[in-house]
Amino acid sequence: MHPRLQSKAQMNGLLEEYPCFDDSFISLQCGPKMAKGMVDETREVVALARKFNAEVVKPQALAMDRLLHKEPEYLAWDFVKTANDWGFYTLWIPKIFGGHGYNMASLGYFMEEIATECLAMANLVGVHYLGVGTLSGTYNARLMNKLFKDVAHGEQIGQPRLISLAITEPGAGTDVEEVDLVDKGNVSCHAKRVEGGYLINGSKVFISNGHLSAWHMLVAYADLDKPSQTTLMMAVPTGAKGFTFGKIEKKLGQKACPASELVFDNCFVPDEHIALEFEKEAGLSRSVRDTCMQIIHYVVSTSRAGVGAFGTGAARGAYNKALEFASKTRVSGRLLINHEWVQCLLAEMYKNAMLARLSYIETNYANSLCGSFKDLFEPPFFYTSRHMPKGVLEKVAGPFLDKPAATALLRKRALEGQQDCEMHRTSGWASLSKFAATDFAIKNCHLALELMGQAGLRHENGAEKILRDAKLLQIYEGTNQLNRLNLFQCLIAGACPDACVFDE
Repeated sequence: MHPRLQSKAQMNGLLEEYPCFDDSFISLQCGPKMAKGMVDETREVVALARKFNAEVVKPQALAMDRLLHKEPEYLAWDFVKTANDWGFYTLWIPKIFGGHGYNMASLGYFMEEIATECLAMANLVGVHYLGVGTLSGTYNARLMNKLFKDVAHGEQIGQPRLISLAITEPGAGTDVEEVDLVDKGNVSCHAKRVEGGYLINGSKVFISNGHLSAWHMLVAYADLDKPSQTTLMMAVPTGAKGFTFGKIEKKLGQKACPASELVFDNCFVPDEHIALEFEKEAGLSRSVRDTCMQIIHYVVSTSRAGVGAFGTGAARGAYNKALEFASKTRVSGRLLINHEWVQCLLAEMYKNAMLARLSYIETNYANSLCGSFKDLFEPPFFYTSRHMPKGVLEKVAGPFLDKPAATALLRKRALEGQQDCEMHRTSGWASLSKFAATDFAIKNCHLALELMGQAGLRHENGAEKILRDAKLLQIYEGTNQLNRLNLFQCLIAGACPDACVFDE
């Protein structure tokens, strides 16, 4: 140790000062621990995404957008069935639950690639994993086993069984993603306890993939005056009595991915489909409210990183359009790409895309070290899952998954095993990635249109579609304004004890 440092304890104390070393240098800590097989898997899924883009996405992206402009109620079942045939809806479900068990961090790289060609089609795959992640965040082993195996069976028989997340309400959008805000929001989806389950009344709006999903991870509240303390998460199947679909929103962009209204009118949800009742959680050190906040942060720490991957894909897509245009267009007999101002502009766009990628990758590292990927990231678990046959895993662990002890064990390990500073680290970086990457996407879209001029406004050239699609990224998964505040709360406010967030 350097003579200027008195001891390891002194060194650790200095590194804990703001800005905390562990908050700032996540990839440095994560890299040496990563199993080499994860890199191999990531290379595989990126290649797979590029093949899928060439054969499926690129040939139909613009035609699909035009069709949805004329017929907003059209549902892209053909695309969903194709994605199902390629195995995309189970690729990142653990083998123990009947999936293919690819490492979760590789999902972001996959989504980025699909998003370079079409954000809507990327969302038709990615939003399913928002539902998967929400159910996983409850650590209800029995329900995970049931729903994920249903998804796997749907893949086997050629009938997609997607999972959506139903959380946004007509009077509460961003509010429902923050425990500090939900009590101030106008929530209305009520869960009334009855014999054997709950009766649900209310509605959800802007639910991505709603009309295409077989299951819906529904967030409801037993007491509308105290939602932060009475939150419930449950799985509602399409076709349940009292549950109907309402309208499909007519959106600016990402038209192929429906934003659905879900209506619940005395919809009975049996106890076996209740994923989590926060009031009934006993034996955990955190309060009901804080446990609710922790699980929400578990989910959004992965989903916001996913939106960061979408933003990166959009930034790359806009750059690709600009590069292609500059490489083919001549001005006064000279290729546009040979003008210095164009070269500088393309360099700026390339920089934006690469910085966007670095932001969501760093968030993936955080989730791998101390978030929802933690156990899946450990090399022994990774290699066991990768090399052990799916049937053996299911046979060995399957009977245990349906026992209450399995859920209790998973929750204890995940929730008690995460410190508050680790929750803030993953959530803060996820928010950084979400607003940074999506802002970079919009910036690149603007630069592409500036370079292309009037050609950029033509639908057949694709640039204006990317701008319309990318704008939605700044709004969903918490607005970029909310994510800036969450970043401040998680990674900056600690430097100033008098700082207050969400206090107005």
